[in-house]
Amino acid sequence: MTLAFVVGATGYTGRSVVAVLREREVRAVAHVRPDSPRLSALTPHFEALGAEVDTTPLERRALAERFERLQPTLVFSLLGTTKARMAAARRDGRSESYESVDFALTNTVIEACGACRVPPRFVYLSAMGVRADSTNPYYRARAHAEEALRASGLPYLIARPSFISGDRAESRPLELWGARVSDAALSVAGWVGAGRLRRRYASMTGRQLAEGLVAAVMSAVEPALVLEAEQLRPPPAGP
Repeated sequence: MTLAFVVGATGYTGRSVVAVLREREVRAVAHVRPDSPRLSALTPHFEALGAEVDTTPLERRALAERFERLQPTLVFSLLGTTKARMAAARRDGRSESYESVDFALTNTVIEACGACRVPPRFVYLSAMGVRADSTNPYYRARAHAEEALRASGLPYLIARPSFISGDRAESRPLELWGARVSDAALSVAGWVGAGRLRRRYASMTGRQLAEGLVAAVMSAVEPALVLEAEQLRPPPAGP
């Protein structure tokens, strides 16, 4: 039986991933940080879907022990911070950055998976435009995570979606603005025969991304896959 462990389950895409897994009757474990302020609110939500809730600390040894007991087939890593969260952390006297969350915590999960006797397939939600030489700290952290995953020896699927649109718990005005501008421009492009550009760059909702991620990993045969945005969308409708 497939068992999927979802790290970052409380996020916008994470909640949809758990829902899609359960709709496919996959045993799903939704990870929630033990100190999360959303633990009490989201536990009944996940349980209503038929998912299990796990509160193992995001530490290598603790996660490795948990994975060894559960023997997950798939581990989804959907972790990431935002500028708003980093600003809030600074106000509280804490240090938080793309490197410490998007890379370091993802790498912790990678290392915990690597310690398993039967390594699970690692599903990493990266981003379109990731490059190791980027001067943007967000893309650089994601590139570091991709590099760590490739070097780990784990079977993996790296997903690089375009803008993610929809109602989020936290505000991401730049991403929302970018999605609107991109979709407006691509809507015009679609009319003049540039449909492939639209499939590659148009935004997608968290639900659409979750469906694409789950469908891709459930049908994956190759041990190492990198999927761009157009490969995470459903095929275009026939004539």
